[in-house]
Amino acid sequence: MRPSAMWGGLAAALSLVAAAVLVPVLFDWQVYSHANPSPEDVAPLHALWDPRVGPGTIPAVLIALLGWRHALGLAERLPWRTLLVGTYVVGLAWMLSLALVDGVDGVSSVLAHPYEYLETARVTNDFPAALREWVGRIPLDAQDNWPTHVAGHPPGALLFFVVLDRLGLGGDGAAGLVVTLVAATVPAAVMTTVKTLTGEGPARRAAPFLVLGPAALWLCVSADAVFTAVAAWGLAALAVAATRSGRGESAAWSAVAGVLLGYCVMMSYGLPLLGLLALAVLAAARSWRPLPVAAVTATAVVLAFAAGGFALWEAFPVLRERYWDGIATERPATYWTWANLAALVLSAGPVLGAGLGRLWSERFRVERPVLLLVGAAAASIVLADLSQMSKAEVERIWLPFVPWLLLATSALPPRWRQAGLGLQLASALVLQHLLHTSW
Repeated sequence: MRPSAMWGGLAAALSLVAAAVLVPVLFDWQVYSHANPSPEDVAPLHALWDPRVGPGTIPAVLIALLGWRHALGLAERLPWRTLLVGTYVVGLAWMLSLALVDGVDGVSSVLAHPYEYLETARVTNDFPAALREWVGRIPLDAQDNWPTHVAGHPPGALLFFVVLDRLGLGGDGAAGLVVTLVAATVPAAVMTTVKTLTGEGPARRAAPFLVLGPAALWLCVSADAVFTAVAAWGLAALAVAATRSGRGESAAWSAVAGVLLGYCVMMSYGLPLLGLLALAVLAAARSWRPLPVAAVTATAVVLAFAAGGFALWEAFPVLRERYWDGIATERPATYWTWANLAALVLSAGPVLGAGLGRLWSERFRVERPVLLLVGAAAASIVLADLSQMSKAEVERIWLPFVPWLLLATSALPPRWRQAGLGLQLASALVLQHLLHTSW
């Protein structure tokens, strides 16, 4: 064992965060973490300095204390199905308690903002018509252009909220709760994937870190949490498809995976990068049999939207123009190229640094599927960062890759795990009580 690799990874993660926070302050560097800068901005997060306590403070602290004391042991001992249910219940309680530090507004206020999806979903009475005019309404100078988040994503994201509204769940609080209920399934999906590919051991070891950490701040009521859940279950279905011996059963699961992953592409322009994780799943299973069915089915989803009037390949260049016509031109790449990674550390939690250090130092000993999944997630982050299409706000934008990166914690030795989990919990509590995050 090389403890220096873990200490080095942790020190690198904390140093990166410290530099990203302090450099703009010490050098009076305006990095535009918000479009309208203010003295309360706290780069590299899209957040404001706002120390407070609220109704969720005591429940959040209690969950943190109980989780720190018992989560690691329970993750090792509980029957598998009980553990999956437990991750859902505890994860949901953790997310809601943190959100309720701001009272009920913590669940409802994010999606109520005009640049989010709900307001547009409520007035979208003819979605096929919206689909046909979608690309023409992306530019900033277009008449009746789409709000920021609607314009910045393919129409699958808006469609999710249109469906919620038609089901009578289009209220700010109701939609926020639905998003949180969906987000709480992410750990179970990731654990199912890992168990399917390599057994329960690493899934159990990673479980507390998948559930209890600062990512909960952004998974609760952020639309990107829905993208994260759909992606996670799509990859889980692909893992099942790759490990089934029957051709019919494998083909069925491949189709499910293709539909989910294809729909992910129609929710975020950055999620074609999930292809790297999909390939990692197949490589880990040592089976490429699901690839043709999954690829054809995913492509069919994209082409179905194209038949309705939205062609992804036509929309992306227009979106790119709008992106560079907006705040992206003000955000310096010399800061955000590395500060994005600091925001990722704040979202995933600082133990990510120790986990990655340990995984690298023990790369010839850890489970091959874990190494492949973490490597694919890391490669996706690097490509997204280099694209310069994710300058700032990545604490939510990169959420679909965070759980797969956190699988690196499964490699931590026992004496690091208790302290590491405590650091994750403390980070979440500090961030929620000192900063007002936008998502």
